[in-house]
Amino acid sequence: MKTEIISLENTSEFDAFVAKSRNGHFMQSSYWGRVKDDWDWFGVICRNDSGEITGTAAVLVRKLAKLPYRMLYAPRGPVCDPGDKETFDTLISAIKKEGKRYNGYELKLDNDVDTNDESYRKIVTEAGFDITPVGDKITGLQCNRVIRINLEGKTEDEVFASFDSGHRRKVRVAIKNNVEIEVAGSEKAELFYDMMKETTERDGFALRSKEYFAKILDVFGDKARLYIAYYTPEDGERTAIAGALSLVYGDKLWYFYGASRNVYRNVMPNYLVQWEMIKWAVECGCNIYDFRGVDRFDEDDGLYRFKIKFGSYQEEFMGEMTLTLNSAAAKIIEAAQKLLGR
Repeated sequence: MKTEIISLENTSEFDAFVAKSRNGHFMQSSYWGRVKDDWDWFGVICRNDSGEITGTAAVLVRKLAKLPYRMLYAPRGPVCDPGDKETFDTLISAIKKEGKRYNGYELKLDNDVDTNDESYRKIVTEAGFDITPVGDKITGLQCNRVIRINLEGKTEDEVFASFDSGHRRKVRVAIKNNVEIEVAGSEKAELFYDMMKETTERDGFALRSKEYFAKILDVFGDKARLYIAYYTPEDGERTAIAGALSLVYGDKLWYFYGASRNVYRNVMPNYLVQWEMIKWAVECGCNIYDFRGVDRFDEDDGLYRFKIKFGSYQEEFMGEMTLTLNSAAAKIIEAAQKLLGR
């Protein structure tokens, strides 16, 4: 096995491998490194003796304020066959070596690998990683409980028929009320931000900047879309009332961010937005439509009910994995975080 370190200037072969891999993820592409340009980034390629790529890892490097140490983070990585211990170990060894250049004190992973995959759990723990159990809330860097639709080999009609009858009815309500869906790019980032601001104030979660949304759309190009829902009441003006940002990469589409106004929710725009994005996933030949995370798999949770009734299934990943690279630095950082109450 041989490895090479790459920068954001030379990623075509790297990205092609991630895109075609069954467990590839947009966060393991160089595109995500360009979005997260407030972090350093490097990629690792692992090849067998024939020169074929067997695995890759995209690593974000974050400097800690007022400390000389950095955290290394491979979001949803590395990308390789979960049972390929040799490739996994080779990638981790290369990351550790490159991490010394950045004074890295720990490496974090959070792969899209099912929590019940005991062979992978063994590979990870034998490599020295500690796995944080999944709690009742989204406490790690990524969501470990996700909701997905299996689209593989299905037509639009078959996918729609798999929805809960109530969800099918709500899609039809939006259509009956002439809700219009517009596909847009970064030129509508400010409009989407305004809707997101209203949504976060109502639902109590963190708000990203309009520049962040625009950057995602510009960096991913035709792999990213804004879906904006408009409604024109009989006695009013055409108004944007809901929207969503989605990404296609490889064989998956991710529903990334969603927003809705406090008005006209009775015309069910969010259901039609989802249906239009699902149709895009089918058109692109995606095998998976990923709604991303929920706190818990619980019918009493409104977000869970919304996502699971689109003919979806639930999957729990293994959790956040941490490998300490510098134990003395880790103790200093842990003490500092306790002092700051983090």
